[in-house]
Amino acid sequence: MEKLNITEPKKNINDVLVGQNVKIYDFVNLYGCEIGDGSQIGTFVEIQRGAKIGQRCRVQSHTFICEGVTIEDEVFIGHGVMFINDNHPNMEKTLNKTWELKPVLIKAGAAIGSGAIIMGGITIGEKAVIGAGAVVTKNVPAGAIVVGVPAKALLK
Repeated sequence: MEKLNITEPKKNINDVLVGQNVKIYDFVNLYGCEIGDGSQIGTFVEIQRGAKIGQRCRVQSHTFICEGVTIEDEVFIGHGVMFINDNHPNMEKTLNKTWELKPVLIKAGAAIGSGAIIMGGITIGEKAVIGAGAVVTKNVPAGAIVVGVPAKALLK
């Protein structure tokens, strides 16, 4: 992996570890994260410090991946997916830096549909599928398909 720093009108990439054959499109904000070999990062994506993207992943446009998110290999993230790392935010905790980070783990081969919201403290199992627009508030077992608000399983 090499460390990448690019600041230009179309890209803001700072202190990012990138593997080989990584494709990063324009209008991104990436800092202090790690992106594995062969992954692609779409336009208007933000990936925060400490987030990890595995190998051969696809992150579509307008997605937000915050601190504490780990995405394993061969995961597909649709357009406009939002990851949350604090389930009970408030200004006092933010200002005092006393908020509690709730890590998120996306296991290998999972797919997350466009517009989904993944709440903090969640694990999505291997090859699980999250339907477009779903709000995931509980762990998702391997191979499950979940849809809706809140997300509920169709198959296990």
